[in-house]
Amino acid sequence: MSLDTIFKAYDIRGLYPGEIDEPSARAIGNAFARFTACPRVVVAHDMRPSSIPLTEAFVAGVTAAGVDAVLIGLASTDLLYYAAGILDAPGAMFTASHNPAQYNGIKLCKAGAAPIGEDTGLNEIKAMAAAALATGDLVRAASPGSTTRRDLLADYASHVHSFVDRARLRPLTVVADTANGMGGLVVPEVFRGLPFDLTLLFAELDGTFPNHPADPIQPENLRDLQAKVLEVGADVGLAFDGDADRVFLVDDLAQPVSGSLTTVLVARGMLAKHPGDIIVHNLICSKAVPEIVKELGGTTVRTRVGHSFIKQVMAETGAIFGGEHSGHYYFRDNYRADSGLIAALVILEQLSMTSEPLSQLRIPLERYSASGERNTRVSDPQHVIEAIAARFADAEQDRLDGLTVDLGEWWFNLRASNTEPLLRLNLEAPDAVSCAAHTDELLALIAAS
Repeated sequence: MSLDTIFKAYDIRGLYPGEIDEPSARAIGNAFARFTACPRVVVAHDMRPSSIPLTEAFVAGVTAAGVDAVLIGLASTDLLYYAAGILDAPGAMFTASHNPAQYNGIKLCKAGAAPIGEDTGLNEIKAMAAAALATGDLVRAASPGSTTRRDLLADYASHVHSFVDRARLRPLTVVADTANGMGGLVVPEVFRGLPFDLTLLFAELDGTFPNHPADPIQPENLRDLQAKVLEVGADVGLAFDGDADRVFLVDDLAQPVSGSLTTVLVARGMLAKHPGDIIVHNLICSKAVPEIVKELGGTTVRTRVGHSFIKQVMAETGAIFGGEHSGHYYFRDNYRADSGLIAALVILEQLSMTSEPLSQLRIPLERYSASGERNTRVSDPQHVIEAIAARFADAEQDRLDGLTVDLGEWWFNLRASNTEPLLRLNLEAPDAVSCAAHTDELLALIAAS
C-alpha cells in the first residue's frame, strides 16, 4: 500500500480500508514515536467505526518503539490539542473531520500542540513509515512502552471557560447541531453550568452520519439548524464539523455568519481583554477583518491559508488570536491551536453584553460581498495563474499564497489545490451585483487560459 495517497499537506486521510488500514496505522504510529522522540504520546479518536481498530494499531506501533501511549479515548480534535498542550506531549487524533463515513485519517501535532505539516515533519514520518511497511516490521525498542488512560474532558471544559468572564454571561437560547460528530460529547460538557438554554441536534455519536454530512461549510448542511433556530426563537445557532474543531454560526434570523465575520466578532472580544494586541488572518478573509481590527486598536498580520502557517505566524508575532474564513479559530492561550467551542463562547459572551440581536450586531461589520471559494478543474494550475497575472499586470499583486490581485474596489486570490488539479478562486467586491459580475469575469478568464 502506497502512503502517497493518504499523506496530505496538513494531515493523513483516506478511504478505509482501501487506502488507510491497520498495518499502515501501525507503521505510522511507530514512525511518529521515533520522529517526535518524546517519552509519551497522547492519542484520541472520533466516533467512526474504523477509528478504534486504527487507533489500536497506531498505539501498537508507538509502544513497539519504546514510547508510552496516553489514551484519552473519544475526543474532539481541539480536546486532543488541549491534551497535547497540558501534557506537553505529541498528539495523534484519529478522524477524517468532515469527510464521509468511509474515510478516516490522523491529525498529528508535536508536544505543546505545535503543528506538523508536510514541511514540519509529515514527510519524514511518511518516509519512516514507508520503510517499515516495505520491510514488513517495525523498529522495536528493547523495552516496549506502556499504555495508560486519562479522562480530560472536564479539565478541557474548564479551560474553554477560562476564555470568558462567566459573571458576564446571561441567559441566551442556543441551538447546536453536532451532526452526530464529536460535538455531541464536548458541547454538553462545555455548556454545563452556563446560563444558556441549549438545544442539541443530532447529538448521538454515530460515525455513519445518518442525518446529514458533518460538513457545515456546505449551506445545505445548515438547513436543520436554521429551521430549529426559527422554531425555538434562538439567539444563535452553532454548527460543528465531524471532529468539532470548526464551528459555523447562524444568527437569530437563521442567516449564516461567514468565517470572516466570525473572525471579526472573536477578534473584537479578544481585543476587549487584550487591547492593542495582534490578530492574524489568512489572505482570503474579508478586507473588513483588518479594517475593523485597526479601528478597534489592534494590529493585523496576513498569512497563507492553512493551520501550520497561521500557528507559525502566531508563534513568531505573539498574536492573541488567528482566524480563517474556513471556520478555524486559533488562540494563543490555547497553545495556538484552533477551537470552535472557544470561538463560540467568546461570541456568546459578546451577545450577553448587548441587547442587540446578532442579526443587528453584524450589520456594521459586513462591508463587502464575497464569492465564496469557487473551484475550477484545470490541467496546469500554475500556467493559468501566470496567464491571469499577465492579464492584470497593471494591478497591485502579491504571491504570498498563489496570486492575489487588488484592484482597489475589488480583489481576488487564485490558489492551486495541494492535492488536486484545481484552482481555487476567492473574490470580494463592494456589493453582490459587482461581486457576481467580477466572479463571472474571472471564471471565464480561467476557462479560456
